[in-house]
Amino acid sequence: MMDYNNTPSKNGGYHYIILGAGCAGLSLLIRMIESGKFADKKILLIDKEQKNKNDRTWCFWENGKGFFEPVVYRKWDDLIFRTHNFSSLLDIQPYQYKMIRGLDFYNYCFEKIKRQANVEIIVDEIREISQQNGQLSILLGNETVNAGNAVVFNSLYKPGSANNKNFYLLQHFKGWMIQAEKETFNPEVATLMDFRIQQRYGTCFVYVLPFNAKEALVEYTLFTDSLLKDERYELELKDYVNNFIGLNFFKVTSKEFGVIPMTNEKFHFFKNGVYHIGTAGGQTKASTGYTFQFIQKQTEAIVECLVNNDNLSELKFSPRRFHFYDSTLLHLLANGKLEGKEIFGRLFSKNKASQIFKFLDNESTLVEEIKIMSTLQIRKFFKAGVAEFFK
Repeated sequence: MMDYNNTPSKNGGYHYIILGAGCAGLSLLIRMIESGKFADKKILLIDKEQKNKNDRTWCFWENGKGFFEPVVYRKWDDLIFRTHNFSSLLDIQPYQYKMIRGLDFYNYCFEKIKRQANVEIIVDEIREISQQNGQLSILLGNETVNAGNAVVFNSLYKPGSANNKNFYLLQHFKGWMIQAEKETFNPEVATLMDFRIQQRYGTCFVYVLPFNAKEALVEYTLFTDSLLKDERYELELKDYVNNFIGLNFFKVTSKEFGVIPMTNEKFHFFKNGVYHIGTAGGQTKASTGYTFQFIQKQTEAIVECLVNNDNLSELKFSPRRFHFYDSTLLHLLANGKLEGKEIFGRLFSKNKASQIFKFLDNESTLVEEIKIMSTLQIRKFFKAGVAEFFK
């Protein structure tokens, strides 16, 4: 359990206030600390709970060593993609697929934070951010923090209102950490997506991250508009472990559950006096749910901007065409025009994984994107794209 030695000051006078101590809030704060440029600035971090649980796992591909390389728990050079019709060991070079455990990330960050005399922490529920006469106030469960002249960063996501322009799907998943009685897994190879399971609820797949020959994380994942009952996730996981991994005797040592929004809602980086980061600032990839690396790119750009004293509100993070691509794919999934297994099956069977990763990272060129799109179900993507364009 982490010990928060930093205690809140009642005097205010903060230069920066960060709302939420999740991936985005902590990534931003640690990058500020590591830059060495903010030691004379008073920074306040607010979250409703102490981060002392392994409440999530972040998985992502990365080229080279990243900013949070010290807390990478496992990484793989080889990935498998599977459908009923296609199975392949993917060529992902120069990328590696990496995994960071939530508690490792939190411990690493707070070990650095507690050594900073200029950083204060409040553990309390953030109820509301209000603005009156140009002044921001943050209403907490037990007190109100007046932001004064502080730059406020918010990482707390609240879904927008449903309308006929936006899609709101959910990526929801339940994972088992399993321990087999016998050597079962190849720890050098992870399964990125296995679509061989029943698609009875919509887009469903499993990924498997082996840690050694007997232990692995098995994650049942769905892209749908609503959650399942807990027992259904459990049954689907058991079925996969029994029938696809081939294990009847195993031990579940821990479990995790999560929900990530998949929406083409328009996000604002700066709105009502507050800068929005992470999922709240549109850094969850709408078509895949991947978030970690987009947060890293966003927070790196923010800190560079602050250090150079540039205008934060003018920062742009991805070309607008990628939002259009994501909207088109969500259109197909949400309206049942194409199944996820058909889309991703075609994508990975016709293209190099490294090019797909570059495209899904919003880093590809227009020429590369046209080449990838030409391998997909062109007629259906074209119709969906036209519908989204005229929205």
